[in-house]
Amino acid sequence: MESIRNIAIIAHVDHGKTTLVDRIIQSCIVENLNKENNDLILDNNDLERERGITILSKNISVTYKNIKINIIDTPGHADFGGEVERVLKMADGVLLLVDAFEGIMPQTRFVLQKAIELNLKPIVVINKIDKENCQPEIVQEEVFDLMFNLNASEDQLDFQTIFGSSKHGWMSRDWKEPTDNINILLDTIIEFIPKAPTRDGITQMQITSLDYSSFKGRIAIGRVFQGCIEKGKEYSICKKNEIKKFRIKELFEFKGLGKNPLNIINSGDICAIVGIDEFEIGDTISDSENPEPLPRIKIDEPTMSMLFTINNSPFFGKEGKYVTSRHLRDRLVKETEKNLALKVQETDSEEKFNVFGRGILHLSILIETMRREGYELQVGKPKVIEKLINNEIHEPYETLVIDVPEEFSGKSIELATKRKGELLIMEPKGDLQHLEFNIPSRGLIGLRNQILTATAGTAIMTHRFKEFKKHIGNIDSRNKGSLISGEQGAVTSFALNRLQDRGRFFVSSTEIIYKGQVIGEHNRDNDLEVNMIKGKQLTNMRKSGSDEAMKIAPKTEFSLEESMEYIKEDEYLEITPLNLRMRKI
Repeated sequence: MESIRNIAIIAHVDHGKTTLVDRIIQSCIVENLNKENNDLILDNNDLERERGITILSKNISVTYKNIKINIIDTPGHADFGGEVERVLKMADGVLLLVDAFEGIMPQTRFVLQKAIELNLKPIVVINKIDKENCQPEIVQEEVFDLMFNLNASEDQLDFQTIFGSSKHGWMSRDWKEPTDNINILLDTIIEFIPKAPTRDGITQMQITSLDYSSFKGRIAIGRVFQGCIEKGKEYSICKKNEIKKFRIKELFEFKGLGKNPLNIINSGDICAIVGIDEFEIGDTISDSENPEPLPRIKIDEPTMSMLFTINNSPFFGKEGKYVTSRHLRDRLVKETEKNLALKVQETDSEEKFNVFGRGILHLSILIETMRREGYELQVGKPKVIEKLINNEIHEPYETLVIDVPEEFSGKSIELATKRKGELLIMEPKGDLQHLEFNIPSRGLIGLRNQILTATAGTAIMTHRFKEFKKHIGNIDSRNKGSLISGEQGAVTSFALNRLQDRGRFFVSSTEIIYKGQVIGEHNRDNDLEVNMIKGKQLTNMRKSGSDEAMKIAPKTEFSLEESMEYIKEDEYLEITPLNLRMRKI
């Protein structure tokens, strides 16, 4: 039997995880793949490609020097922490990827902490050596200090460091001496990552992720911890509260980018199973007569909630395919099956659901996926989840990190402290200022917009959940009122031109609007109803002078996250496959 190495790749978002996995695939399997192909092989979902982030973890396996290496690509965002935690359960070691210029970032810290808690052996890869002004040696020291601070063991602190560039496809032990392949990395994995142990005894396999095939139905994926699994044999599945028996119809191992059918899989390997009707992530597959379940996966709690409801605006059903409350309920329940950090709660109304997630990004990815599938819905303002501890209200606090050019640092500090942020660290990092704050999660809603505007889009912001602390009181939020349409119809340039001095608009001329829609931001703090349909009164008298040319400012465009952060408590965001509209409730 060939020996197996199970390794997960962890890093901050955009430090090059998926690119590195692609290079490993190319060097081991795909000699015939078009090398010029620049698309990422693994990020195959449209949303992942557009945003350049990995949302779902993926499994692949390569064979190098007759040793099977199972590689798990993980998301870098703390919002997808639920995803990271469960996949680390399958690994025996981790590849920690750090950008040679940016160094340690908040999410690096988050994912590394999880790996150290699970006692996984790290290999550090300092990536993007080809960047200007990079400091590989300093970054290496930073990594060591971080591991020490996270209470890593002696064995973990004795890590191997490899330098290289995933983009250009080379790795080396010395950053000044580039090579022309990544074999050094693969050799290091084989040498230092412990071999997957083969344990005999009662079968134990934990389901850590799931796949879906329209032909085969739901597929359970996980690692066999003990014993072996055979096709056609009867096993028990240990759920939260009950144990059921089932028979395995098909069994697969991961090979390259696909799956390969097998009759038996031994402990230490990762496999996919068809034939289980009902299962959840965290269930254990074990012996049919005397099953032994493994401890269930523990996931960080959600910190944000939003109200999801059906679209009941005047324009409902014009653009989407799925518009009823039944569609909405089924889709949210389906999402909770694989998205562990998401919770859905029914309300007293049949058409409203409270959805709890890990942050704005986590919820917005769900909404964006739904709108692409053809759903119409409305969402309320995101709220943070508060807890009662010792009869006092506590709220979530996060660590906020802003890297910003020096000339904008004062403005960034001012905006963060207005939102009750407490400045902890301020230090230069290359030509940027590195700022760290402790801030309530409430203060983060809408802050990204403000900071990007104030810093001309140059700030890099990241945040991660820290702890629950005492409620801090009121926080200044958006203080401007809304401009609301009083009529339904097409917007006229005449009306836009007349009302320009009242505020900024989110609609342009000839756009169709309805009564009650939020079409702009008022200069003052109160809401104002305006008529945007009104045209110019024409007479049959000829004027000697001609009309002066209109100068209309372009409309303000909002992305989905920006709109979610912008709306007030008494407003909904209407989401359809083609449009985003804000409206008064």
